[in-house]
Amino acid sequence: VQLQASGGGSVQTGGSLRLSCVASGITLETVSIAWFRQVPGKEREGVSCITRHGTTYYTASVKGRFTISRDYANNTVSLQMNSLKAEDSAVYYCAAAPNSRPNLNGVWALPRIYDYWGQGTQVTVSS
Repeated sequence: VQLQASGGGSVQTGGSLRLSCVASGITLETVSIAWFRQVPGKEREGVSCITRHGTTYYTASVKGRFTISRDYANNTVSLQMNSLKAEDSAVYYCAAAPNSRPNLNGVWALPRIYDYWGQGTQVTVSS
């Protein structure tokens, strides 16, 4: 199983980026995929998740600005990030939880439930 994250970059405040996580060795029908982010000196933070049943979760600070989606044909989960703020700057990681239960209420943002992780992609938002 491999997860390949891409799409990071440098943008100005208010700009947009689209992150992609391409999965190989697994299919999206069998896994929940989440995006996490981390800045130096802080714990990894759950940003968004889409379960194998299509339920989506967002951390409060990104609701209304970020949208998670999946493309079965390309086995890809994307994170559209709009209205970016400086505090969104971080290394973003995608992670997969195979055969997870359909309801991840209260646990979706816990790194320990994810078995596979992609490499990070840097997002830098500057004014």
